[in-house]
Amino acid sequence: MGTLFYGSDRYAIDLDDRTLAHLQLAIVTKLRRHESFSLTWRDDQPSGQGRSVIWVHESIPLHFVYAGSRMPAVNRAWVTDLLETASTTVGMRLVPEPTEAAAVTEDDR
Repeated sequence: MGTLFYGSDRYAIDLDDRTLAHLQLAIVTKLRRHESFSLTWRDDQPSGQGRSVIWVHESIPLHFVYAGSRMPAVNRAWVTDLLETASTTVGMRLVPEPTEAAAVTEDDR
């Protein structure tokens, strides 16, 4: 289980390493283009919340922390799907991974 720390107060968002890796690729892509966006996800049922939203901007600190030491294989279709949601009025959403076989390893990049 990895964690995305957001902002100077280090708000923690827990995600599995695979999801976090794909989210990192999508977020970094948007920020390299100087594009701000909102990020929405569904909270766990035990937390009593329905969903959370943060505003992602290049001036807001982000820290991606992984439980594992290896980068998971990348599903390019999933990164594309995440980027496409960021261009909507709702903002980037954590969508399920497509079953597309366009995965590459860290060594292929």
